[in-house]
Amino acid sequence: MPPTGNANYGWILHMLSKLSANGTAGFVLANGSMSSNTSGEGEIRAQMIENDLIDCMIALPGQLFYTTQIPVCLWFMTKSKAADPAKGYRDRQGETLFIDARNLGTMISRTTIVASGLLSPRHQYLPQELTAEDIATIADTYHAWRSTPEELAARIARGDSKLEKYEDQAGFCKVATLQDIKDNDYVLTPGRYVGAAEQEEDGVAFETKMRELSKTLFEQMKQAEELDRAIRQNLEALGYGE
Repeated sequence: MPPTGNANYGWILHMLSKLSANGTAGFVLANGSMSSNTSGEGEIRAQMIENDLIDCMIALPGQLFYTTQIPVCLWFMTKSKAADPAKGYRDRQGETLFIDARNLGTMISRTTIVASGLLSPRHQYLPQELTAEDIATIADTYHAWRSTPEELAARIARGDSKLEKYEDQAGFCKVATLQDIKDNDYVLTPGRYVGAAEQEEDGVAFETKMRELSKTLFEQMKQAEELDRAIRQNLEALGYGE
């Protein structure tokens, strides 16, 4: 049974109970839902994974909402991963797709937000938004993984997708097996599976980088000392000196 103090898993189980034998559901939850082990949530998640109900997990960028900074994720669950030629689905049994989209998104300018009347000029943080291109990148990845070659070719012909085939991409997407998820203690956080993005070599020698970084650090330390002195002088002028 899901815990009474947290509705996340109650909501998940409710959605599952409403699915048909071939049904699929997608919903937004806080990131904690992917790894929580409190009040039996870990056991519920492990059972759903063992039953091969998790189709895809997507970690989204932070600050997508105007009223909260809580990071969220997308869950996609299905009652059947078996091949379904009528829908253009390939056999995905024993597989789960992980997408880490945290590095996507664009910060909305303060001017735009204030002009819209949604936030005051003194609002502490600015929300992000997923562009149409970002959304297409995520959707194309999911459909390329789920679709048969014939369905994917048809999607490309219709202009619904640009990906000719699915491939794991370090730092962004990865197909994991049930054993992979078991080895990660049934945690569904995409970052655990996709790894780090490959970094292009910039051609700058290590010694050169260290000299530049050291110079920047020393300049910042000097500025910090000057700020400390200025603050101390201001406090002393107000009668709060040592």
